[in-house]
Amino acid sequence: MILDLFAGPGGWSHALTVLGAQDVGLESDEWACKTRAAAGHTTIRTDVAQYPTWPFTGKTTGLIASPPCQAWSMAGKRLGLIDQPLVHQAVADLANGLDTRSKLLASCRDERSLLAAEPMRYLHALHAAGQPEWVAMEEVPDVLPLWRQYAQILRTWGFSVWTGIMNAADYGVPQTRRRAILLASRIRETAPSEPTHAQVAMHDTLFGPSRARWVSMAEALGWGATDRPVPTVCAGGGGGGPEPFPSGSRKALTTSRDRGTWRPHHTGSTAPMSHERSSWMLRSNSQANATVRRADEPAGTLFFGHRVNECVWVPDSAAPPASDPGGERKPDAIRITATEAGILQSFPATYPWQSTKSRQFEQIGNAVPPLLAAQLLASHLGTRVRQSDFGLAA
Repeated sequence: MILDLFAGPGGWSHALTVLGAQDVGLESDEWACKTRAAAGHTTIRTDVAQYPTWPFTGKTTGLIASPPCQAWSMAGKRLGLIDQPLVHQAVADLANGLDTRSKLLASCRDERSLLAAEPMRYLHALHAAGQPEWVAMEEVPDVLPLWRQYAQILRTWGFSVWTGIMNAADYGVPQTRRRAILLASRIRETAPSEPTHAQVAMHDTLFGPSRARWVSMAEALGWGATDRPVPTVCAGGGGGGPEPFPSGSRKALTTSRDRGTWRPHHTGSTAPMSHERSSWMLRSNSQANATVRRADEPAGTLFFGHRVNECVWVPDSAAPPASDPGGERKPDAIRITATEAGILQSFPATYPWQSTKSRQFEQIGNAVPPLLAAQLLASHLGTRVRQSDFGLAA
């Protein structure tokens, strides 16, 4: 089996499904488990820190882990950085079969910090059975020193290991989400897949293959694309063509009769608008230093939780004013929908998020982008990722 620790709503799981595999996810959050169930992912609802390791020994091919990031994230108090020496100690102890978690936890400023050491408890137990064959782990960038400690230990156990920071936008996700990654394998040399995208499109050279331009929010949401059917975002649609606003497209504003909210909508016009840019921007929160990106760019890192209602679409002040065909004014801000947020995280528009809106946003913000996950897992599974399987141009 493939064991997925802290499985969340299914970022890794959806990636595996697309690649023709599946995992067994361990997750404690009730609504994340219900989302996983609705999506068809196998789940054990449990506390990863309390669940025994013996059911998996001798049976596990791959181990995936994305420990909760709240203790380390820039969106929180970052007490994990203060607790980091304790986490390093826990990893070292667990690698030697010593369980000092209770003692160390009593000294932690944030009880969630020590969860980043939990994968080592499972790895130590599996190593005794000569498993797993491979490992993939993901966290916020500040956890990279911890992943390097894991790497040193895994190398002594016969693994080839790579650690580093990866930008999800470089792999086709419409979001510049940077994450610390660890990849390890017992059976092959380990390295991440070559990036498929770049901020500026690149042609084939002696130094590497071509790379497409970063996928914009507009392209991912289907705003302005003309080479395939484009459902409106209000109807929960996704998809989009290879460029956000190719020649032969035009945008207007329309209202959703269902919700009464505004959304850019493709009009089907053949008027050339190749130099037009989006008239909408996404603001990540209400703070002064919030990331603000135009819709013809990738989103910044999406995080929600207590800021669930602060991620909003706002008019681009540099763009010409626009109104709907009836002459009504464009509103000052529109809250992002769960469907839109999921698409920007590279989930399909139809992904069955469960619970209240706030809980759905929390699940989305905590999830691994499935497209990035697929790129990380492809070499372990001996397969390749097709962008089109995630609603993007091949």
